[in-house]
Order: sequence, then C-alpha cells, then structure tokens
Amino acid sequence: MLKKILIGFGLFLVLGIVALTAAVMLMPTDFRIEREVTINKPKAEVFAYAKMLKNQNEWGPWFRKDPAMKQEFVGSDGSVGFISKWESTKDDVGTGEQEIRKIVEGERMETQLRFRKPFESNADSYLTTEGVSVDQTKVKWGFTGSMPRPMNLMLVFVDMDKEVGNDFAEGLSSLKSILEK
Repeated sequence: MLKKILIGFGLFLVLGIVALTAAVMLMPTDFRIEREVTINKPKAEVFAYAKMLKNQNEWGPWFRKDPAMKQEFVGSDGSVGFISKWESTKDDVGTGEQEIRKIVEGERMETQLRFRKPFESNADSYLTTEGVSVDQTKVKWGFTGSMPRPMNLMLVFVDMDKEVGNDFAEGLSSLKSILEK
C-alpha cells in the first residue's frame, strides 16, 4: 500500500513539473500596456509639458505613492540623455532610473526604465501626442517589457495590464486636470 502511495505521489510530482515546464515555455514573455486620454489643449502645449520628466512629480502616480523618495536628475530635462533617478523604501515605487532615449518633437518621447529594486528589470516607455483638433490632443502613454523564462510564469498571477495600466490611467487623468486648469 505504501509503495502505491509513493508511486502515485511520484507520478503527481513528475506531472506537476512537466505541466509547470510546459506553462513556462508556452506563456508569453513580452507584455504591452497602453492608456490614452484626450486633453483640451493644443498639441504643442501638451507635449512641451509632458516631455519634461521632472513634471511627472506633479502628474505621475508614483511620486504621490512616496513623496519622500530620493530623486536625482542628470542632464537637461526634456532632451535626449536626461536621466531621472529615484530611490524609495516602498516596494510599489522601488529604486531605478528613467532615461529619455528619443524625442520626435511635438509627437513622441521614448524612455528606457531601469528598475533596480525590488527586482531588476528594464522596460521601454513612450508618450505620444496626436492633434484631435486645434485645441484637443490625444495623449497615449505606453510601456513594453519582457519577463525572461521562468519569471514569465508571474504573468499568470500578476495582471500587468491592470497593475501598471491603472497607474497610467491615474497619471493621464492628473495630466489632463493639470493642463486644463
């Protein structure tokens, strides 16, 4: 009887490992999150404000989560090569830096995010502006990244679109409120 239980447990364990390995191999490693808002201001005005990373302290959701975080800025804000560094004791803010990698003036800014704590990872972020009318601008804020195998299994348990997307939606809502004052 004990032998049958051990064999059953062994088969269960082997099947579990096979299923977990299959899940890791079949699960995507890449993710993409994007939110948008329409702001009742001209495109040039919206882009001029949004491309300044220091302004994210006013409209981005993370500074509100930890107003006491340490920050350091390197370079000329709003231009390629500018780096915004942060260090927080709160896990949902963490430690890392954001660097402006590309700017298409009035239309698109691309940044690279380098997270250090609570875990190391890199991701790419972008912000685009599109004129809807003379006094209306559609702003899209997006984030792309990947989780290497076997960490990609976390995507089963963590809804990245919901977690980060909610922060993006909150930030864009704040951006709209600030610019429409």
